[in-house]
Amino acid sequence: MSVRGHLVAFYRCVLLMSLRILLLVPAGLPVRSQVDSQSDNKVMDNITVRQGETVFLRCEQGDIVTHTAWLNRSSILYAGEEKWSVDHRVSLVTLNQEEFTIKIEDVDMMDEGQYVCAVQTNSRPRTTSVHVLVQVPPKIINLSKDIVVNEGSNVTLMCQASGKPEPSISWKLISSSEDRHEDDFPRGDLASDEEVLEITSISRQRAGTYECSAVNDIDADVQTVDITVNYAPTVSEGRDVGVTPGQRGVLECEADAVPEADFEWYKDDRRIFNGLDGMEIVNSPSVSKLMFFNVTDGDYGNYTCVAVNKLGSSNTSFLLYVVNEPTSSTLLQGPRAVQDGSGGAIGLQSHTFLLFIVLLPLLLRF
Repeated sequence: MSVRGHLVAFYRCVLLMSLRILLLVPAGLPVRSQVDSQSDNKVMDNITVRQGETVFLRCEQGDIVTHTAWLNRSSILYAGEEKWSVDHRVSLVTLNQEEFTIKIEDVDMMDEGQYVCAVQTNSRPRTTSVHVLVQVPPKIINLSKDIVVNEGSNVTLMCQASGKPEPSISWKLISSSEDRHEDDFPRGDLASDEEVLEITSISRQRAGTYECSAVNDIDADVQTVDITVNYAPTVSEGRDVGVTPGQRGVLECEADAVPEADFEWYKDDRRIFNGLDGMEIVNSPSVSKLMFFNVTDGDYGNYTCVAVNKLGSSNTSFLLYVVNEPTSSTLLQGPRAVQDGSGGAIGLQSHTFLLFIVLLPLLLRF
């Protein structure tokens, strides 16, 4: 270090000691207690500022000032017009006989604490202190990842957040994988005002999106976690279908499963493969259709649909039965005609007899 550097360092050291001792306790004056020095030591109201904002620190000067400085935790920020702080966010705003003001931009938590303005006048030293409080909006810093579990498992969700004032944490279910009436399953049953949400023996109805909220007086932070619940397939009861020979027919099998089920079709004990024997299998995520394009006598009988995933399987049965085409005599008689034992229609005979009875009195007049 050069001689000039040593001199600058020595000057700074002397000035620092002067501000800490000589300016605050002038020579020839006894050290007074905090009570005795209340008139010279002023405590200002706390300054509350939000993280990222700018705070202004103002100190009144008054009498002829010989030395003045702003300090933070015994570190000098400014000694008069000379900047001691290496922080680029700290700068001088005003320095005259009336006030000494500096500012700190982009305030962060490290800037919180007590600041002291030390002033040495011709008469006596005095200090003005102020405490800066930094408020920080909530930020969720630890959140459970999206999870996939099997039905019946225990689930624990964690949500932790930082902020000042300390944020309050809450959990709630905001969307479910299944529609349901609130009376059947109120969502309030899945709410928590703690960092941890415990779900015991989770069911498929409790799968969905869970929201964690961290809230304080400044702002709120919200993030979500998705829970997927795996369960074995359940199939709807099969519906028997009647088809006229030579016509098209469809057997429809519906299954509920996570992950999605694979479908298999059987006629009696024989598995049916797509495109064989004049049948086609059309699958969607939850429905499988067995389609017949030209039903023949050999197609009638019992069918089984099996839905399978990694957790299990379920099945249901169908009956494809024959429906005969109506005969020409049935079509002529209409749906209300009654067949006699020999297959002839008696409806026409009944109408003729009634007509004869009505006209008989008129005929007797002639």
